[in-house]
Amino acid sequence: MNRRTTLITGATQGLGLGIALDLAARGGTVLLHGRDRGRLDRAAAEVGAAAPAATVRTYRADLADLDQVHAMAAEIRAAEPRLDGLINNAVAGGGAEPLKRELSRQGHELRFAVNHLAPYALTRDLLPLLTASAPARVVNVASIGQEAVDFDDIMLERDYEGLRAYCRSKVALITATFHLATELRGTGVTVNTLHPAHLMDTDGVREYGLDPVTGIDEGVRPTVRLLIDPVLESTTGRYFDQFTDARAHEQTYDADARERLMKLTHALIG
Repeated sequence: MNRRTTLITGATQGLGLGIALDLAARGGTVLLHGRDRGRLDRAAAEVGAAAPAATVRTYRADLADLDQVHAMAAEIRAAEPRLDGLINNAVAGGGAEPLKRELSRQGHELRFAVNHLAPYALTRDLLPLLTASAPARVVNVASIGQEAVDFDDIMLERDYEGLRAYCRSKVALITATFHLATELRGTGVTVNTLHPAHLMDTDGVREYGLDPVTGIDEGVRPTVRLLIDPVLESTTGRYFDQFTDARAHEQTYDADARERLMKLTHALIG
């Protein structure tokens, strides 16, 4: 781990911060992403204090704005000599007002934008750095909460509900994971996804009105495993339920649905 550089999105709290603390304790360089400069600086100070031997750098972007996603990726490519791991962890949950439909800067449904479009755009933009650093790994944090994407109402303009939007965005993220894994075979870059833990003690879970049932550590361990376990060095294009190689929503394996989603995704991310 002493030479690994890993970028973690949504690293100022919850699972992302827990992952950052774990990786920093193992050595290497940890790149923290957040959208608020004050919270980002506080997270960097916490990680640095917990692991003085680690190198910590920060990058700021609002993932609800694809222009900022592209700009951050360009900044990382220019500043970082290597990137061995990318953990797409940042998330928009069900929301405190789940019946209130929110939009991204580009006018896309917010959960679809933050949970699917942003991580896919960021990963694609960072592929030159990841492939140059190979072997490298991409880990997309998904969820056991999954619902098929409705291609007739992709942005949930009818019967909107935040948790439904969240579950659909996670199916889109998993589908994109499988797509990228197929595309990148032979490059030394693996792409996997997982449900880290059930109802972790996070702000997002509480905001939606749910009671947490597991601690952050329960999600940190399986996520970090996908990043560093040598047994999984060549594993790609898989969905894990914590530590178990599992089967995701059936739509994620549908070739026609995957083609439709990725064609739309590429058009939307620019």
